[in-house]
Amino acid sequence: MPLTSPDWSPFLPGIALWALALYLPLSGPLGRLEEALASGSLPSTFQQVVLVISSLLLALAIGVLADLGLSWALGPDWASSLGLIAAGWGLFTALASRAREDGE
Repeated sequence: MPLTSPDWSPFLPGIALWALALYLPLSGPLGRLEEALASGSLPSTFQQVVLVISSLLLALAIGVLADLGLSWALGPDWASSLGLIAAGWGLFTALASRAREDGE
């Protein structure tokens, strides 16, 4: 019997939602990477490419780990639902923080 690759399709929505939900907390380390790249000798075009690729890879890796861990504990549907809640909550808190800073 040949080995077949696993079907990742049930996990894809949850992975995307968790990557989106955890992107804001991950922006701190990415800010430090941006500062380190700015102080280096790499041209600005390559700095942006490195920053974008590292940002996407970090968000994807954290999204995969969060979704797989929660899928193992709760099931893929629950993990995706919690990812949607976390992404919505992150958006809500970001908008509330911005409104508070603007004095609204």
